[in-house]
Amino acid sequence: MKPVLLVIAHGSRDARHAATVHALVRRVRSLRPDVRVETGFLDFNIPSVQGALESLAAEGVRDVVALPLLLTRAFHAKADIPAVLRDAPPQLRIRQAEVLGPSPLLLSALERRLYEAGLTPADKSATGVVLASAGSTDPEAIAVIADIAREWRHTGWCAVRPAFASAALPRTEDAVRELRALGCAKVAVAPYVLAPGFLPDRIARGAAEADVLAGVLGPAPEVARVLLRRYDAAAARGLLRLTVSA
Repeated sequence: MKPVLLVIAHGSRDARHAATVHALVRRVRSLRPDVRVETGFLDFNIPSVQGALESLAAEGVRDVVALPLLLTRAFHAKADIPAVLRDAPPQLRIRQAEVLGPSPLLLSALERRLYEAGLTPADKSATGVVLASAGSTDPEAIAVIADIAREWRHTGWCAVRPAFASAALPRTEDAVRELRALGCAKVAVAPYVLAPGFLPDRIARGAAEADVLAGVLGPAPEVARVLLRRYDAAAARGLLRLTVSA
């Protein structure tokens, strides 16, 4: 039998967050009906990751791929999630999958959201884009966002600038103004976030002077495909119990 896929989301007091996570999970199930997909939350929502793992163990499940629903490999992926998984019922054999980003498919999803918000491919060369991330204190995560912005710029946009809703600079509104000063005919903000919530709302406020604000990535088909690629890669690995260094 294929390992159960446990999607691990951050969780939020904002009801839109869980609703978006569940919509993404439904899309994943529709793409791969041969894989059982469950959801667990680190905070605020139920089931918790621990609760989901205990339920799976009680059913007799043995193999699980735990997939962080995260776009960068920052604190949650490096510390929080491995810590929770180490406390899982001992009969479970768990592989932790890689985070979703970076991936060319996610760039495709970002463009999908921009076009859904009103841009067209003909606008591309005259449009500056703010790649607006939630932000992190982890230098590796910040560097990844900067690298994605540089890569995306080479696909034909007038310019692409990274921005952050917390923990790092510049803020979205400052990046919007920088692109205006560069002479971009249009400025668009592309939230590099998976679900609505406090920080995505801050990104939206920072986009007040932009011409276009895209929606969050949410259940975009490209996101679901990346998720399944991470699952397949983890499922193909040897079975090892997580250790402190996981």
